[in-house]
Amino acid sequence: MDSMSDLASDILRETDGKICRHCLGRKLSKTVEGSNNVERADKVCEELDIILDGDCVICNNLFDKLGDDLYAKIDEKISQLGLEFETFLVGSQIPKDVQERDEALSEKFGLDVETIKKEVNRLIGLGIWERFDKEAEFERQDVVFNIDLKKKPKVRIQINPLYVEGKYNKYKRGIPQTKWPCTKCKGRGCDECNGTGKQYPESVEELISEHFLKLTKGREAKFHGAGREDIDVLMLGSGRPFVLEIKEPKIRNLDLADLEEKINKINEGKTAYHGLKVCERGRKAEIKQSSPDTYKVYEAIVECDDAFDVAKLEELKKLNEINQQTPLRVLRRRTDMVRVKHVLGLSYELIDDKSFKMRIKTEGGLYIKELISGDEGRSQPNVSEILGVNAVCAQLDVIEVSEK
Repeated sequence: MDSMSDLASDILRETDGKICRHCLGRKLSKTVEGSNNVERADKVCEELDIILDGDCVICNNLFDKLGDDLYAKIDEKISQLGLEFETFLVGSQIPKDVQERDEALSEKFGLDVETIKKEVNRLIGLGIWERFDKEAEFERQDVVFNIDLKKKPKVRIQINPLYVEGKYNKYKRGIPQTKWPCTKCKGRGCDECNGTGKQYPESVEELISEHFLKLTKGREAKFHGAGREDIDVLMLGSGRPFVLEIKEPKIRNLDLADLEEKINKINEGKTAYHGLKVCERGRKAEIKQSSPDTYKVYEAIVECDDAFDVAKLEELKKLNEINQQTPLRVLRRRTDMVRVKHVLGLSYELIDDKSFKMRIKTEGGLYIKELISGDEGRSQPNVSEILGVNAVCAQLDVIEVSEK
């Protein structure tokens, strides 16, 4: 096109002058200066001495729906939910024929300009920013406003999860890490579980999540741990890293230090949670990924059927590469395969002629109970084999879980 006026005239001719300021200004965004599309259209109209009036053949006056009534609906929805947020994103649904006409006009004149949907989202976002003083965020946002403009405007709000990371300790045996559904009723509730739907009355997950759900008014909580210990194993030391995911939280601004103190006081003697802080979604995957540099330290009480040769305990210090086939006790829920893990260090303390305490540092994923018993030969080498007597892990504690 030779000039702004030529392009504008051609567009007006193509639409028979039935085009709104938003649609005309959008098509001229690369050729006419202005802070917004309406301003660009006004400049052209002034130069050509024309007035745009009537229905727009491109958008069917879609932009008339982006007025006070729409923001009143958004405000009403926020109030109904009791929603608290700081960042947002806008998504919209507009009639397919409107999008097709908008794209066809751009193609006809070879225009690489903003689509009508992007302008709609941008304008709604600007309106929310002006009225609610919240920030638009494209990467990580608290909520997403989904605006359906196909007919009468409808507002739906997607509330994104809140992620909180920290470390936990478990000081009482018999508490699983996460909620276990009752094996008989599969969580529906029956006489065997007293209608709770749970195999165990409480878990590390529930003892923290119930407080977060109450304060955030969230729909559900999900616990993501950096591995897990058995139900009869304590988690001591600095604790095991975890991320708590709160789905659809209506309240996000929490005093985590105060909440941490209250939760720990309530759960004293059972569990404790430390260093609670808001994190990004990616941390959920990071703490679950095993790294060659990570390790765990355990303390085990080993009991043997018969007295053993104390001198053979020194042989345990030579343990290095361990080949472990999936233990029999977890075979129903884990792939049957051989995993190669390494012992990184070992020390022991004699208790009597049939028992001793063993501290062992290993790569993550090594099954300690099976390393001791041998698990019917599925773990090689093993403590029972080295001592020449049947040995079992009578008590196990996790002392340390390293971080990346």
